[in-house]
Amino acid sequence: MKNKPFLIAMLALFCWSIGHSQTENAADKKLNLQPIVFNAEDKPAFEDPPQGFRDKHAELALGKLTVVQYNSKTLGTRREMAVYTPAGYAADKKYPVLYLLHGLNSDKGQWTDWIRAQDVIDNLIRDGKIKPMLVVFPNCNSSVTVENPTPDQEKEKEMGYKSYGVSFEKDLLKDIIPYIESNYAVYRNREQRALAGLSMGGGQSLNIGLSHIDTFAFIGGFSSAPNTNEVGGLSTLKLVPEVKAARKDLKVLWVSCGSKDWLFNVSQRIHGCLKANQVPHVWHVDGNAHDDTEWANNLYLFSQHIFK
Repeated sequence: MKNKPFLIAMLALFCWSIGHSQTENAADKKLNLQPIVFNAEDKPAFEDPPQGFRDKHAELALGKLTVVQYNSKTLGTRREMAVYTPAGYAADKKYPVLYLLHGLNSDKGQWTDWIRAQDVIDNLIRDGKIKPMLVVFPNCNSSVTVENPTPDQEKEKEMGYKSYGVSFEKDLLKDIIPYIESNYAVYRNREQRALAGLSMGGGQSLNIGLSHIDTFAFIGGFSSAPNTNEVGGLSTLKLVPEVKAARKDLKVLWVSCGSKDWLFNVSQRIHGCLKANQVPHVWHVDGNAHDDTEWANNLYLFSQHIFK
């Protein structure tokens, strides 16, 4: 089971949260884990998706999911990622690209095996609700390589999960995107490029996307984790380094979280920071937890607001 490490990690975090005292302490304050207080703005911006929105319809034309290997010059190693191409993909056409980032201690298969992102996108394209697009699922931990597909999680923890930071950011910008744009029929401008992720990948998407508005016009953070800059508790870097550019040039900035998510405070503070900086954004709060339902729902909604 590809997502077993992720499920074990999330189970451990869940169990810790149940037994954890609600008394404020230094660690709680650092990670924003105080009891959640909901505000009037913490409400759904959209209705939930319809039933069956991520069902597979094998009798109909489906997109293709392929695992590809690439040479990461940034990391000096060979790595893998999964690439979804829509039904009817043709080399003489051009397609926009959505880069989807997974969570902590998972891999590129979290979105495809558990959440079934490819089925969500297939159905939306078939229903005419979104344009045909490529979706790229990288391994967002730069320690994951072809030769070392399962890095030691204890060592990763001891190192502060640094492999989810700058090293992956450079790999994405300097190796992954150039590989996609050299090997697939895709547009190469920011208006046809989106970046989104869940949990740790949500924090990565916001950190990378808001620092590279010249590269991404659409950015989404679903249930973002404490690795989120400025408000997550683990970094003092500014969440929005270029406020004027964010106000002017971003086409969609999406922040979402379920009201039952024990990390809700992180997303709530992201919303507060963006609001304080007068950066236009979507703030969507539904009734889900830190789970596949939340992330599938937000992929369904977010993908209908990009590449317009």
